[in-house]
Amino acid sequence: MFTGMIESTGEIRSIHTAGQVVFLDITAVEFLRSGMPRQGDSIAVNGICLTVTGAGGDSFQVQAVLETATTTTLSSWQIGRPVNLERSLTPLSRLDGHLVTGHVDGVAEVESVQSEGMGLKVRLRISEKLHRYIARKGSVALDGVSLTVADSMAPENFTVVLIPHTMGKTILQGVTAGQTVNVEVDIIAKYLERLLRRTGADRQDEGLTLEKLRNADFAD
Repeated sequence: MFTGMIESTGEIRSIHTAGQVVFLDITAVEFLRSGMPRQGDSIAVNGICLTVTGAGGDSFQVQAVLETATTTTLSSWQIGRPVNLERSLTPLSRLDGHLVTGHVDGVAEVESVQSEGMGLKVRLRISEKLHRYIARKGSVALDGVSLTVADSMAPENFTVVLIPHTMGKTILQGVTAGQTVNVEVDIIAKYLERLLRRTGADRQDEGLTLEKLRNADFAD
């Protein structure tokens, strides 16, 4: 489990595929100053939860299955690419962002990037299947970064605003129109949908309903 609060950035030193596994070596000098990860630790790399297989010097190694590569932006990663990094939560960690699992739901395409004061306003396009989980003022993780949805326009668009601090601490400072980013929608939204389906099918006269959520300002 993660928070979407990026600790540092790193860079892909090497990447290759053997069989059904992708092997990555990531240089992360600043990230490793806070402690060398152990084999088996989980690290979110651009929002993808990956398992550490080795670490030493100024880099660490992780692996991913091809299924992960084909459903995220990992399939387009190359040597020299910068990546966002976050260690997994501990029981005593502060939850400063929102609950992020590191299980990417899909990708979104950046449609436009505009200056917004000292920050950036980014408009993205996402599949209708995932857009239903995007709500104005709700949470979303883009390349592992916890962000607040500024606006949600049906059926496929939404916007976020990047503040200077976020741009300075993550690779989103270089976001450009046409690129793709990993997306993890709010896990609470997915559980709410599942609960609503159950209450709608099995317990129509009691429990949580969409109307109750609307009255409580939890749904549009």
